[in-house]
Amino acid sequence: MNHFMKRKKVFLSVILVSAMFGVMLSSCKKEPTVFTLSTMVAGTIDLNGATTSNVVPVKPVIVATFNTDVDAATAIPANVTLLQDYDNSAIAVTVTASGSTITITPATDLGNGTLYKLTLLAGLKSANALALTSVTRSFTTIGTFVPTGSVAFWSFEGNANDVVGAYDPAATGIVNISYSASRNAAAGSAATFDGTTSIIEIPNGDKLIKTADFTLSFWVKAVSQEKGHFVMGLAAFYGFQFEIAGDFSNCKLAGRYDVGGTKTTSEDLWFPGNGQTRDNGGWQGWIFNKDLTGSGGVAVLLKDKWAHVVCTYSSATKVGTMYINGEKMKAQDFNLWPEGDDKRSVTGMTYAGVAPETVNELAFGFIQSRAGTLWDTEAWGGYDFPGANHFKGQLDDVRIFHKAITETEIRLMYNSEK
Repeated sequence: MNHFMKRKKVFLSVILVSAMFGVMLSSCKKEPTVFTLSTMVAGTIDLNGATTSNVVPVKPVIVATFNTDVDAATAIPANVTLLQDYDNSAIAVTVTASGSTITITPATDLGNGTLYKLTLLAGLKSANALALTSVTRSFTTIGTFVPTGSVAFWSFEGNANDVVGAYDPAATGIVNISYSASRNAAAGSAATFDGTTSIIEIPNGDKLIKTADFTLSFWVKAVSQEKGHFVMGLAAFYGFQFEIAGDFSNCKLAGRYDVGGTKTTSEDLWFPGNGQTRDNGGWQGWIFNKDLTGSGGVAVLLKDKWAHVVCTYSSATKVGTMYINGEKMKAQDFNLWPEGDDKRSVTGMTYAGVAPETVNELAFGFIQSRAGTLWDTEAWGGYDFPGANHFKGQLDDVRIFHKAITETEIRLMYNSEK
């Protein structure tokens, strides 16, 4: 009996010593002396690796994990910056913390094919008050570059639906359209127009043009024919129209501008490629007109080949600009129109169509939709005349923005999509 009690006391002593040793080891365990980033992912995409990812979605949820718990009070947008690289603009984010992770979510969709820089600043701290050494990780979003903020986008991938908005044609608003290979494999398909009857009609077009700032961007391949090309139009110049001359000597965007109240005016952003400006024989509002006379004229850019066309209007500057293939071709400043001219008072673009002469539908392939009666009896302007200026060729990636995108954005978009 005494022998049993002795063994029991020894056993309890061993347990007690072991427990005390465990407590001592635990008490000797040190908290981290530095606060460091361990991993960063967007879904399953590693953003913390040696190479920069170029397939991050435009709606990323980014999770950063650290070597110890985060002080949630410091996990705030002020300590996390997300910059759009090409113009250094800041993207608003929300930030939440849970244990050793923070979750970063952009407040708006990111642009396609765009490089971003995400920086975690030193104001971000661990639960035991260790400051982070500022760390930056870069990534590129998936796809070709497109500025953010488009209100309509027709990609013509086998149909004529609007990819980003609600500007879809009715089934009866699509006539003799086929879809065939576009400018390159990455661009997929384009809408093809036959030059006699092809048209796509988009309802509620006025909402696309009633805006202070405006951008129209599209890819076009106009095929030679013995007439002009009405590439697209919203009630002709009562909204906007883009056309290419039959001999490819010029192109223009005719648009309607708001002067205030019920008053409007129209003006052509016309590009003849002759180099004339207000300083050498051109109209006094023309501040730039690229001279193509020594290189074959506008036809070199537009005849029987794919071209990227962008037209912008900025209400802040009252300047309208046309770009072709990423390069500025024409610019005009309404501030320089004659004293007393309505164009000096424009506040933006607008729609001024009146039925039955015009109808509130954007038409691809003609200057207006079929229901409009404007120029109905003119051989060149009536839809029912096969010899009218029906567009012949292909149209792709039509985008409309309610802002004037920048020259840098236009160049990046062209280089990305070409």
